[in-house]
Amino acid sequence: MAPGTRTFRLVGAAFAVAAAAMVPWLAILSRTLPSSARAHNWSLAWVGFDVLLALGLAATGWLAWRRHRGVVVTATATATMLVIDAWFDVLTSAPGGDLDQALLLAGCCELPVAAGCLALGIVAARRLR
Repeated sequence: MAPGTRTFRLVGAAFAVAAAAMVPWLAILSRTLPSSARAHNWSLAWVGFDVLLALGLAATGWLAWRRHRGVVVTATATATMLVIDAWFDVLTSAPGGDLDQALLLAGCCELPVAAGCLALGIVAARRLR
């Protein structure tokens, strides 16, 4: 067995157990969460999230320009944030113009840029070792 193989297998098993533990939790949430809620600090939450997203995009651009292998991490994290942003924008938008705008931004900006980030991360993982 290669060095570290046992550790990776244990970590892999722990993640599998965590994923399985999510199933009953998701069932509980689906039955107990209200369909809508009022949130405090809503604008701060979104602005803060978008600031972090901007930092992720900037870091990804900087690391890609420098051909630094850290771009794999920032590109993956930024792609994840873009998908989350699109998901919540679409699902929390009011029907009509707000929803239309969220769908347009998701389809034309957030999801294509997320795909580009993932592609960059894959290419960088292969080339920048």
